Amino acid sequence: MKIKLLTLTLMITFRFLQAQSCEEFMDFVKSQSYGSTYTSYSSSAISYVTFYDIYMDYQTYYFAIVCFKNQYYPCSEYIYQVGRNTKMQYSMNYLNSAGKAFWKYIQPYNENLRCGPDL
Repeated sequence: MKIKLLTLTLMITFRFLQAQSCEEFMDFVKSQSYGSTYTSYSSSAISYVTFYDIYMDYQTYYFAIVCFKNQYYPCSEYIYQVGRNTKMQYSMNYLNSAGKAFWKYIQPYNENLRCGPDL
């Protein structure tokens, strides 16, 4: 199991280094798959979260792109590499509170790509 996790981390890191930036990596993820978007109209912090499943090298990788509301633009996007159940867990809880669902199900994955904001 540890070897599988190490291999997965190395593959994602390699793809990330090829992309050179978080924004370019987000563009790569968006280009590889259709996403499932969960919009949060009543949230003061989160505009939407889009989940992507990408199949590469006989593996499925899971990503969430979170768009945080801000005062200058409609929102700012950040990408997280998440677990396979994150989409289901977030989708079952975001209508109650998108912020709480984000902190519980997406934020714990912040260190995987290091493309999230400093919160």
